[in-house]
Amino acid sequence: MTGEWLFFKQLAVLAISPLGTSFVLIFVALALFLRRSRRACSVSLVAAVAWLWLWSTPLASDALRGWIEAQAGPRGLTGLQPVEVMVVLGGGVSGAYPPQRPNPDLGRSADRVWHAARIYQAGLAKRIILSGGIVPTGNDSEAEAMGKFLADLGVPAGVMTMEKRSTSTTENALNVKDLLASDGTEKVMLVTSALHMLRARRCFENAGLEVVPAPTDFEVIPVPFDTLRLLPDAQALEGSSRAFKELVGWLAAGWQKFSFSPKFEGFLD
Repeated sequence: MTGEWLFFKQLAVLAISPLGTSFVLIFVALALFLRRSRRACSVSLVAAVAWLWLWSTPLASDALRGWIEAQAGPRGLTGLQPVEVMVVLGGGVSGAYPPQRPNPDLGRSADRVWHAARIYQAGLAKRIILSGGIVPTGNDSEAEAMGKFLADLGVPAGVMTMEKRSTSTTENALNVKDLLASDGTEKVMLVTSALHMLRARRCFENAGLEVVPAPTDFEVIPVPFDTLRLLPDAQALEGSSRAFKELVGWLAAGWQKFSFSPKFEGFLD
């Protein structure tokens, strides 16, 4: 992936985030100011501040992320139906980068790999496909890094298949579909973060696979109302940005189903 592509990709992700939208409104306000449209300029500035404030509050951020996570599927192992193949999506473990980082790094979404180990050890899946390509922060692919983690958790190497080319959720789905084409498997248990499941499931269904969702990494838990939750918080803004990305990606994957073009949704990963 070229540097120019990465730049425009990150720019697109920023543009759909609350922070990016607020910047757009500020630029609009500046243009209106230069055109001496003072009232419209004021409205645009107030909208920019209000929008940014809203999605910076823990109250709004948790409400949006909690709603998305509520659509993800069962929490824990209860209710999961046994399948032949489990697919674990990358994004939670980065490959080693010697000498600065001699071992894989467990990120915020490493729960995906831990949950996959629990599912396998409970006898709910016989084979595991680890899907994730090489990212700039590691020398190994995400699939290989997850494989090392799973091996340390007691999962036999013989049950794991590495899909090491994917750089987006759409590619995860298409490449896994190709891997399964030889044995005719069309039903998979999908393991990913709860916030990502809505979009990921749609991508895999678009690829023609039946999905048994097995979400993990739930972020939002019920907390009593507190007026402090109405104050801006950097972590809440970051959470809102990820939620916006997932919702737009989910909508794009819906469009992809009818347009047969994976490019736009993949651009968001």
